[in-house]
Amino acid sequence: MASMLPTWAARTIACSACRTIASPSTIGSASLLPRRGVSTSTEQTPVDYADKPRWSYTPPRAKAPFSLRLNTKRREYPVNADPKVLDEFYIRLLGNDGDKLLSDEIKWLAVTHKSFDQGRRGFNDRLAFLGRRIVELQASLAMVQSPGSAASAAPPDAFDRTPFTHPALDGLENLNRRKNLLTGKSRLAEVAQKYELEKVLRWNPRKPNNLASSGIELVLAHTMYAIVGAIALEKGGLVANKVTRERILPPLGFKA
Repeated sequence: MASMLPTWAARTIACSACRTIASPSTIGSASLLPRRGVSTSTEQTPVDYADKPRWSYTPPRAKAPFSLRLNTKRREYPVNADPKVLDEFYIRLLGNDGDKLLSDEIKWLAVTHKSFDQGRRGFNDRLAFLGRRIVELQASLAMVQSPGSAASAAPPDAFDRTPFTHPALDGLENLNRRKNLLTGKSRLAEVAQKYELEKVLRWNPRKPNNLASSGIELVLAHTMYAIVGAIALEKGGLVANKVTRERILPPLGFKA
């Protein structure tokens, strides 16, 4: 009679028998089989970062378990980690009490390039974007307000026409002739070197033995813009404009 059962009924009976055999005791014995273990020899004791400032360490979750640069011979580029050295730079740049103008986190962020620690501690690109607009605006206003620096005679007209002139328009020629020259990265990098910015700059050059080919001029100029942007972010545009007019434009050749 069992041979007359349909095929689906036979399969159901077989599955029920399998469930009966797989009792809890059987499952418990199966757990005794060897399993692939996970080594914990490389695990480190958790570190409490609550009392450490954000600029001083790399976020643990941003670290890879191993480096992709195997057997690299490239030495680590030394950067400043002393807050006193950073404060001395801000005093040179901003004058007395310049180290108290910004918060500690922003002071370190403004001098941190995206190449440092692979950008895992934050970097100053957005601050530099804001600061560059402020510096260019103040440079344009200074050029327009100094007409004597680029005064030139108008060429003679073939029809004896007299071009329109006005004292407020005499400085417009300066915007095309001298602005890009005075606010270029080379000139701004010279100002940064005057204030010894390279002592506190946090970056990782492509060629540690040749900083010029690694783009040190561009990084210095970029960082100067970032400092102005940081001041505008925390103290407002009026303070940032004043710092630009008094501490950055005069060394570039602009008249106060």
